[in-house]
Amino acid sequence: MLRAMTPSSTRAPLRASLRACAAALLLGSALSACVVAEPAPEVVRVAPPPPRVEVVPAPRVGYVWDAGHWVWRHGAYVWEPGHWQAVRVGYHWQPGHWAPRGDGWVWIRGHWVA
Repeated sequence: MLRAMTPSSTRAPLRASLRACAAALLLGSALSACVVAEPAPEVVRVAPPPPRVEVVPAPRVGYVWDAGHWVWRHGAYVWEPGHWQAVRVGYHWQPGHWAPRGDGWVWIRGHWVA
């Protein structure tokens, strides 16, 4: 025998679905709010070689030159050529550099400073 669906009997599954969806959204929001810290810089025991001489291209309006530098990759220094960085209004570019730390060297990445 078939039973007629009443408005209240059709709302119950809908409410359960909405509650499950709301719970999933709440859980997803809570998990996505975690903070991921940048890993500690690797201390390289060998001093970086002197910088290479680069031919810097002609200036470009709206860009600043980020000079090439040595990077530590797989146990050896590798040259990373310079490139243009798009200017950020109200900021100036602080170039990256190797800094002594303890009994080694760490790379301090270039970044924009207000």
